[in-house]
Amino acid sequence: MTELRDDLGAKVTLPAQVTRIVSLVPSLTEAVEATMPGAIIAATDWCTHPAGLDVTRIRGTKNPDVGAIIAMQPDLVIANEEENKPEHIAELRDAGLNVWVTEIRNVDQAIESMTRLFTALGHPSVPWLEQARANWANPEPVFDYPVTALIPIWRKPWMFVGSDTYAGELLGRLGIFNALGLHPERYPKLELNELPDVELVVLPDEPYEFTLDDGPEYFSAHAALISGRLLTWYGPAMVDAPAELAWAIRSALS
Repeated sequence: MTELRDDLGAKVTLPAQVTRIVSLVPSLTEAVEATMPGAIIAATDWCTHPAGLDVTRIRGTKNPDVGAIIAMQPDLVIANEEENKPEHIAELRDAGLNVWVTEIRNVDQAIESMTRLFTALGHPSVPWLEQARANWANPEPVFDYPVTALIPIWRKPWMFVGSDTYAGELLGRLGIFNALGLHPERYPKLELNELPDVELVVLPDEPYEFTLDDGPEYFSAHAALISGRLLTWYGPAMVDAPAELAWAIRSALS
């Protein structure tokens, strides 16, 4: 048994070989399956990647079937401090399960967090993760001048990416700067008439599914419809995200 600490400093005791993992985080489900094929035995309903993942489903990130997870007696449960509720994490730990909680607010933290996790799981060198590190080390800006953008994530009510978020910092590395990046809230609820003027609105397809017919018409700025997975999923999606996000945003402003 090896005693380690997760991103929040909590003690996690792992067996010599971890082969049965429950993931409560969609992006980490994809990351683990890409690194340790077959290790995931259960995941949330929102864990859509890799496509065709055939594992037990334990409801959503906010309402997991804690009893079912405990009954499985996995070697490890992987969670995230933002996506999963503290009470569920506490309940799993109280039942004697090992729970590793990640904290990810920017690109560097994502890469280092996953490096620590996979090293703990016996995989200190992960090719796709090293490629993601290289691709995000100094990505080419989308334009040769900075662009200010709004990043809605929900409608009814309108919610936006605010301060201290992975999505905001990621776009900033591409020269797309969040107009609400200094807002005191991480995901503020704002009326449209409260918003600053911007050149660009970035509309992801998750958690709210913005489309050509639902989103752009509310804003006078250029609108870029993008994959929410590229914007918010830390994992294998990070490898292609710089190029694919840049292409989508350039297309919107061309």
